[in-house]
Amino acid sequence: MSSTAVDFARQNYPRFLDELKSLLRIPSISTLPEHADDCRKAAQTLATEMQRIGMENVRLIETSGHPLVYADWLHAAGKPTVLVYGHYDVQPPDPLDEWLSPPFEPTIRDGNIYARGAVDDKGQVVAQVKALESLLAATGKLPLNVRVLFEGEEEVGGEGIAKFVASKPPELKADFALVSDTELFAPGLPTLCVGLRGMIYTELEVKSSRTDLHSGMYGGAAPNAFVSLVHILAKLKDENGHILIPGFYDDIIPPSAEELAAWKSLPFDEEEYRAKEVGSKQLVGEAGYNVMERTWARPTVDIHGIPGGFTGAGAKTVIPAKATAKVSMRLVPGMTPAKAFALYKSYVEKIAPKEVDVDVRLIHSGDPCLIPVNNKYIQAATRALHEVWGKDTVFIRSGGSIPIVGDFDRHLGLPSVMMGFGLPDDNLHAPNEKFHLKNFELGIISLIRFMEEAGA
Repeated sequence: MSSTAVDFARQNYPRFLDELKSLLRIPSISTLPEHADDCRKAAQTLATEMQRIGMENVRLIETSGHPLVYADWLHAAGKPTVLVYGHYDVQPPDPLDEWLSPPFEPTIRDGNIYARGAVDDKGQVVAQVKALESLLAATGKLPLNVRVLFEGEEEVGGEGIAKFVASKPPELKADFALVSDTELFAPGLPTLCVGLRGMIYTELEVKSSRTDLHSGMYGGAAPNAFVSLVHILAKLKDENGHILIPGFYDDIIPPSAEELAAWKSLPFDEEEYRAKEVGSKQLVGEAGYNVMERTWARPTVDIHGIPGGFTGAGAKTVIPAKATAKVSMRLVPGMTPAKAFALYKSYVEKIAPKEVDVDVRLIHSGDPCLIPVNNKYIQAATRALHEVWGKDTVFIRSGGSIPIVGDFDRHLGLPSVMMGFGLPDDNLHAPNEKFHLKNFELGIISLIRFMEEAGA
């Protein structure tokens, strides 16, 4: 592989790893207000690094939440322009007692770096930055025009960047987007994600009385908000995983026969997935669909939390006046967040017990997306990945959601190349999150070769 930029990356890899550790030490938890200064510090760190490596027009763009980081380099006349996207915010590290090393003190064990944000998404953001640095340092220029946009609210819905993208600013004029926030299907297997599920995240609140009541004096006559809420939740899907909301499946575009055949050929062990990745007694889901279909091409309903009532130590015989559930739905191509939410809200209002009031609120949403694999940027990516990893690239979908990918398509008309380097067992959003160091190194090299291919 002859590339002076690749040689530079290999020679400077120890420094790159130290710089990743520095970014990982910043607890940029976007959902907790007390970490707002840490989010800004992470943004400023990236902006300073962009200036150092030779990117231009570097600045923080203020939003209603945490700032965006923007930079560009636009001197490759006649070449395409890539919009490089990533996020510097991270999930809360709880539960802390399950971490083997402190979440914000990066630790190397068994060829992995462990820290909150290691793979989601700081490690992959640093890989993008180091690819740009290697190209600029080795050749004094970039092989294509580059705009960079990093956000600090991906883990809390990305409202700030969504508004910025929807305004179609000139800063985002590009030919395609590069998103490194995905994973390899299996270790050593170069992977491009070409489909994402969308989502709606909601709160469902039930009110049953003016105030909490004593269960001895009122039990048996007064409605209980929790009991009513549980009745509603139990009617969202049946025990076979089939969603009971009328019309919910109507608009789904199923995967093609070719796609299904390609998925069947992937190296996948369902028993290992159950035991090692999920860690459950058995898997669940709709009959007639395999695990990949259930997680990539079918919608879901999930309940994430039910705050309310009395949860302290000891006993308190209270009938709660209010109960709330946090409920999300993953959406697949053909579905829209607006219609899915409308169907869900209407159904909940219809099945709610007569004795309570219900309020269904949309917190945030994102569109599903499917990217054609025959565009020239995807083809450039497959060539680069084959060169670096020595294997043919596989095309997969992800069960997760990256709302910005839909925004790039809808507002800017940009296809996204989703080239990520995580692994299925990297513990995203869980204790002991990690990034395999070989993937960090080969990720940088893959991004260098991809930019060279895309600009060729």
